[in-house]
Parts: sequence; structure tokens; C-alpha cells
Amino acid sequence: MERIPMTPAGFAQLEDELKQLKGVERPAIIKAIAEAREHGDLSENAEYHSAREKQSFIEGRIKELEAIIARAQVIDVASLSGAIKFGATVELMDEDSEVKKTFQIVGEAEADLERGLLNMKSPLARALIGKEEGDAVEVVTPGGERSYEILSVRYE
Repeated sequence: MERIPMTPAGFAQLEDELKQLKGVERPAIIKAIAEAREHGDLSENAEYHSAREKQSFIEGRIKELEAIIARAQVIDVASLSGAIKFGATVELMDEDSEVKKTFQIVGEAEADLERGLLNMKSPLARALIGKEEGDAVEVVTPGGERSYEILSVRYE
């Protein structure tokens, strides 16, 4: 069984989501299903079918989170240093547009590009790993080839 690398913050976020689903969402949907059943004929009851569909989604997400958490390998990023690797927070400058961007390289389960959490398997992260502050990297992305300068690397 393959371990899933994760930051402490990412692990805590997944645990919080699991607690929310089990403690709040699941009981609420069970109650909604019970109420919908009281309305009579289930074959034409849209509320019932909608609630069952939502229950299926919730149960699937609970199983997915439990599997991820069971295989999680939490890595203390603050104890790391040196060249870019998992957990590094990297400030980059796009050499064409001179726009600065900051990303933290994280595991697949916690990646969220809008929050600056870059999947370690993404083309950009793979190009950055092993590089150091001051290096330039060329990245082939779905949007075309990009050039970045690494402005800073930190582990926090």
C-alpha cells in the first residue's frame, strides 16, 4: 500500500472534513431521508431521490477520506531545508510577464492551485524539485512552455 505524503496542515484539513461529514452532514441527510419518506410514494418523491443521491456522495467521500488518512505520511516541513522538495514554499517570477507567484509543493490529496498548493506530480512541481534559489526552470504545461526564476525557497 503506497503512502501518501502530506503536510501537517493538509492532514488536519482532511481530518476536519471527515469529522464534519460524519458528525454533521451524515446525520442531517439521514434525517432528510426520513422526512422525505413520510411524504408517501417514493417513486415520485424528488426530495427522497435527491437526499439519497446526496447520501451516496457523502458516504463515498467518507470512504475516500478514511483511505487517504489511513495511508497518510505526515511530513514535518519545518525540519526540512536545502534544494526544493516536498513541502517547500517557492516564490517564482514568470520571466515573460514578470508576475510573481508563490506555491507550496504538497501531496495530491491536499493540492489546491487556487490556494497556492501545488500537486507534487504536476509539471511545474516536477521541474522545480531539486532546484535552488536563483535557478531558472523551463516548464512545459498544457498552456505552453513557461520560464520561471526561483526567487526564494523556504520550509515553514
